[in-house]
Amino acid sequence: MCRLPRFGLVGILVLLLIAPAVATEKSSATQLIELARSNSPSLRDAITASFDAKDLKDGTAWMARGPDFFFASEAPSKPALFIDGASGPPMQNLSGSDIWYTPARIEPVGKLHSFYYIIQSTKFGGRLELPAFGPFSYQQPGIPSGRLSPKIVHTSKIYDGMKSEYWIYVPAQYDPQTPAALMVFQDGEFYLDRDGKNPALNVIDNLIAQKKIPVMICVFINPGDIQSSPGTPTFNFVKAYSEKWQRTLKDSMRSTMYDTVSDRYARFLRDEVLAEVGARYNIRKDAYSRAITGLSSGGICSFNAAWQMPDQFSRVISWIGSFTGIQWKEDPAVADGGQDYPEKVLHESRRNLRVWLQDGAEDMELEKYGSWPLANLRLANALKLKNYDFHLSFGNGTHNSSQGAVEFPEEMVWLWRDYDSSKTAQIYEIEMSEKSKPLFRVSITNRETE
Repeated sequence: MCRLPRFGLVGILVLLLIAPAVATEKSSATQLIELARSNSPSLRDAITASFDAKDLKDGTAWMARGPDFFFASEAPSKPALFIDGASGPPMQNLSGSDIWYTPARIEPVGKLHSFYYIIQSTKFGGRLELPAFGPFSYQQPGIPSGRLSPKIVHTSKIYDGMKSEYWIYVPAQYDPQTPAALMVFQDGEFYLDRDGKNPALNVIDNLIAQKKIPVMICVFINPGDIQSSPGTPTFNFVKAYSEKWQRTLKDSMRSTMYDTVSDRYARFLRDEVLAEVGARYNIRKDAYSRAITGLSSGGICSFNAAWQMPDQFSRVISWIGSFTGIQWKEDPAVADGGQDYPEKVLHESRRNLRVWLQDGAEDMELEKYGSWPLANLRLANALKLKNYDFHLSFGNGTHNSSQGAVEFPEEMVWLWRDYDSSKTAQIYEIEMSEKSKPLFRVSITNRETE
């Protein structure tokens, strides 16, 4: 009888032990595409390990790296893939299963796309948000990465003991002897995953390295938590709002900070958080060198902070901004709500702001607050009528960050275009390409069943 050497037996046992773990590891889009093109017998396990079973059943599973996509779906008969409304590559079947798959190349990058399937003349699955990220959204060889601080916890006086978490991102090119520009991100933790849905850190590194944006310190701040300060005026207000609208205490604190049309949040940033950051790093004080961004309630929050304190921030990016009456008259001391911003832009003194707005036609409409898409269109038209330096990127997406994230490199280049570090001020003017265009119009598209 042939005996295996001791090391051979141990090696085989190790392989047997780790094989199931390897088989269940998630694959990247690139790996799935390579397995599909080589007709690898490992493809089936790779697909089931890489996608959620519900997404496969619902026809919503996809993965991508740049323009290279991989689609998979579970269906009893062959689905026809449609990308941006046009026929895509034919789906292939995994023998002996109901799983269908195909690689696909989708361009242009840096834009949002969509897909769906047709099975026996019936539309099935798909998503309106299919981001094809461009090269600036990925870490690039030879581009130095900055340094992200550990989480910092700040206790607020302006919000009566509320605790906020934030992170500071310092680019590799930062020189303590040279004051850096500044950018603040609301819902900050959402932006920190380089391999996630919003790879903002990669974009910042790449654009700074190519000198498309200035060297900047970035502050990523989360909404606060008031739970540890019961009985304070802020706690009592937030608790009452939470009970009235049946929202959690933490979510209600976020709305109180982000949706309220007042200077309170701007003061919180200026006097508390940025004062701490400024004690650690050499940051420019001029609004010309400061930007602010956020999504949903964080979008209106960013616009509001710049509107209330244009001496602190002059550059704004708002994704799917909630320019609706979420905090309208909740606080008797605050007369305005987010839905009033178009009228404020039209009738109040002009601020020196540069603003990028993004929204989608399938964004939310809520009985309590109104329509997000119409609110953003109203604000865009108000900015246009008053000759603000603004841009509206309006797609077909839902209340989702995908379009804003995939366009983030373009947004940043536009926001910081013509920046000159030798200046401390600039009068922003509407671009001639925008000035020559008509106001935005709407058409009723959801009243027909055809």
